Parts: sequence; structure tokens; C-alpha cells
Amino acid sequence: MRVLLVDDHPVVRTGYKRLLLQEPGLEVVAETGNAEEGYQAFVAHQPDVTVTDVSMPGAGGLSLLQKILQRQADAKVLVCSMYDAPALVERALQNGAKGFVSKNAEPEELVQAVLAVFRGQQYLSQGLNVQTFSSAFENEVERIASLTPREYEIFRLLALGHTIAECADALYVSQKTISNNQTQIKEKLHIDTMAAMVHLAQRHGVIDNNSDRVN
Repeated sequence: MRVLLVDDHPVVRTGYKRLLLQEPGLEVVAETGNAEEGYQAFVAHQPDVTVTDVSMPGAGGLSLLQKILQRQADAKVLVCSMYDAPALVERALQNGAKGFVSKNAEPEELVQAVLAVFRGQQYLSQGLNVQTFSSAFENEVERIASLTPREYEIFRLLALGHTIAECADALYVSQKTISNNQTQIKEKLHIDTMAAMVHLAQRHGVIDNNSDRVN
């Protein structure tokens, strides 16, 4: 079994690699720190399973998931993130992820998840339940789910405090495209201000409550 690791924290990748290499017959063919390099590594190495984080510099893990599946519809991608809010788990699965592992889970769960995904099974960390919502929370989940992959990435980057120009650079599109998408995002999410966008993103695990926001 050949595995690709995509995470912007070298220490995390090293930990993953040590865990996975304890499994006989499992090989880590490449590891990268961002989505763009992750996609290039996927094309170059054609791994059996790709393990990716969600929140990374530039385009995030869900954008990587989309690109991989556009290239290979049956690709097996496992999301592993510290953000495990139901809305994010549901979105990852809706976008084609074969499993979701919380970074708060026991280390051995990563190996179990990779093996399950490799066998064609879906895997969710213990305790993750994408069906338990209040009515208001569920409405917000549905609105977030209505965003296109590009809109979701822009939503995440804006909520982190990035400017329109920085979003355009990160996603390789024009500032006008970002501005137009920002308007559409606010309409879809039923919000008027950036503060409301940030609170919504925090509430649903799109961003951390404080540590990941730019200054």
C-alpha cells in the first residue's frame, strides 16, 4: 500500500510516517506541506491512499480533494484534521473523502483509517457524528454545504483574516473574482459582516477560535 501525506506541519507528518511504517507492506511514497505540492505528488506517485489536512497555507485540503478527484474519480482520500465539527466532516464526505480522522483521536486510529479506506470502506473517528444538529445549527450547515469548493476556500481564507488580494494570490484568480465570490458567499450564508463570517466559521470548525487567524 502506497500512501501520500499532505500536512503543513513537519512534526505531524513525521509522526504519521512513523505510525504508518509500523504496518507491514505500507509505504509512504511522498510527503508535502501544501495542497499544490500535494497535487503534484499525487500525479507523480499515484498513491493508493492520500492523507490530507484541511487547513493549510494557500488552498486547503478540500481544494486538494477536489483536484485529485477531478483527475481520478476513484481516488481514496482520507482527511485528518484538528477541526472536527459536524459541518466540516459532512462537507469533506460530500466532496468525496473516504474518511475523516480527528487529530484528537488515538494515534492508532490513523492506521485503522488508512487500512479501511484502502479496502474501500468509509471511516469516521469514534465520536464523530454528522447527524446531530439543532435546527438552527443544521440550517447553517446546509448553507455552508451550498458553497462551491472555490467559495468554501474563499470563505475559509477571508475568515482567517486574509485580504481579497491575498486570497487572489493564494487561489490564482483575479481580485475581481474574489470580490464577486465574497458577495455570493455572504448571500448564501445569510450574513452581512466579516465579523459574522468569522463567528460562523469558528462555530462550524472551518477555522480555529483564535490560533489560525492572521494578524
